Amino acid sequence: MKTSLMLLAALLLGACGRYGAGVPACCEAQLDAALADCPRADSLRQLLRETPRCNRAAMACLLVGMPRGDRDTMALDLLRENVQYACRARRDYPWTRALPDSVFLNEVLPYAAVDEVRDAWRADFYARFAPQVASCRTLREAAEAVNRSLRDLVEVDYNTAREKTNQSPRESMRQHMASCTGLSILLVDALRAAGVPARFAGTPAWHDDRGNHSWVEVWIDGEWHFTEYYPSGFDRSWFLPDAGRADPADRAHGIYAVSFRETGDWFPMVWNEDSRAVHGVNVTPRYRALWRAAADSLRAQGTHVEVRFVMLREAGHAAASDDRVAANVDVFCGAEQVGGGRTAGPRQDMNDCLTFLLEKGRSYAFRYENARGDLAEVTATVGDAPLTVTGYME
Repeated sequence: MKTSLMLLAALLLGACGRYGAGVPACCEAQLDAALADCPRADSLRQLLRETPRCNRAAMACLLVGMPRGDRDTMALDLLRENVQYACRARRDYPWTRALPDSVFLNEVLPYAAVDEVRDAWRADFYARFAPQVASCRTLREAAEAVNRSLRDLVEVDYNTAREKTNQSPRESMRQHMASCTGLSILLVDALRAAGVPARFAGTPAWHDDRGNHSWVEVWIDGEWHFTEYYPSGFDRSWFLPDAGRADPADRAHGIYAVSFRETGDWFPMVWNEDSRAVHGVNVTPRYRALWRAAADSLRAQGTHVEVRFVMLREAGHAAASDDRVAANVDVFCGAEQVGGGRTAGPRQDMNDCLTFLLEKGRSYAFRYENARGDLAEVTATVGDAPLTVTGYME
């Protein structure tokens, strides 16, 4: 059910209705509708009445907007704790106090990033990250402080041996490992605990069907900026060229962000493909624009050059169409991944070539799995002229 801006404003005025001070009578119909077929409606109404007046508007918004499954089953103590510490962050942090009500209610207050198990993370993360942001004065500073300290405070690293894709914070911290999805859930929750508006984002699959990926968006100065669990700054990542090639009309390869508020669309979850429970926003056009601007800037500066990568069956073969092999390739500069993609196969046009925009004067490693299943690597140093690098499957 949608929560309009008029409803949000009314909630925050603090008028008194039969749900108690802080929940105006004009909102009672929407609360009644949300609770009408809930098996524990009386308990939720009592929870709302028991919520301190200063937090009651936030609790009402959660009850109106939360998924039905959560409304029917989510532990009341989790709801109580989530609202208590989200509202505490808004009182404590100047960047959270300055947020529009609509942003606070949709990107700070929510208790979940996607469809993960509902954990009691809010109080724990508030305590962990309050010291990290104590000296911050702006939202950007707070976001950077949380991102910079997160890995050391939760001791979780990327690992494909994790139990499942959409792990909750507690599940990831118990195993000390998570997928990119689990890592992104951790970062969203840590940022929200520090009063920083954040949301989960990702793609079901890259344009070349190389796999899915998840990351995080942060709302700063009225705009969304992307980042990841392992920080590299805002709007900078190895995946930007891939995101920039996404098609906004192609749901299977688009870029989406999560919304707690209803949007009329859903977020595609590859670990739960049939679900429509998580609201989504198609943000593909913004990533296409970001990549065009970044690529144009690098070319204009003269600091980068195009590097083509071709995969052939074996050494000694000519680069004819029949000799080419489609394979996933990741590009590293030192320990940092700076790109990735899938090479053109034998049936693709000879002009269709995996191309990267790489910085001049630096050495790069092109890594892939060969025909034997072993990790193979080709290295190259980029000069002033465009370069073609060749890998071999056998």
